[in-house]
Amino acid sequence: MKIAVGIIGIFLGLLVLMQSCAVTAGSGLLQDKATGGAGAVGMLVGLLFFIAGAFSFALPLVGTIMFGLAAAFAFLASTQGSFSDLTIWGFIALILAMMSFFTWRSAKRKKLNAPV
Repeated sequence: MKIAVGIIGIFLGLLVLMQSCAVTAGSGLLQDKATGGAGAVGMLVGLLFFIAGAFSFALPLVGTIMFGLAAAFAFLASTQGSFSDLTIWGFIALILAMMSFFTWRSAKRKKLNAPV
């Protein structure tokens, strides 16, 4: 499951990053500063998704923390402007954080139960 979380995190990170860039550019054309700010935070969320996905391969606990941060930023930014897709990305980040946490916990249990 570690590999699946990593690949999904990296792919969705790039997707969120591209969508947030488009929202930021569109809000610049429409002179909408609130949506532009939400788009900028969306780019941070996309970067956190990408980093969390990369860390999920070797350090699932770090990936869990990064996905949690991405979810927090996404929920905070979704309240401003008209970039409500960040709410969906926040829920997806929470799901990936839980998956990464359970991956870390199962690896830790395997390590503790390993014969010496």
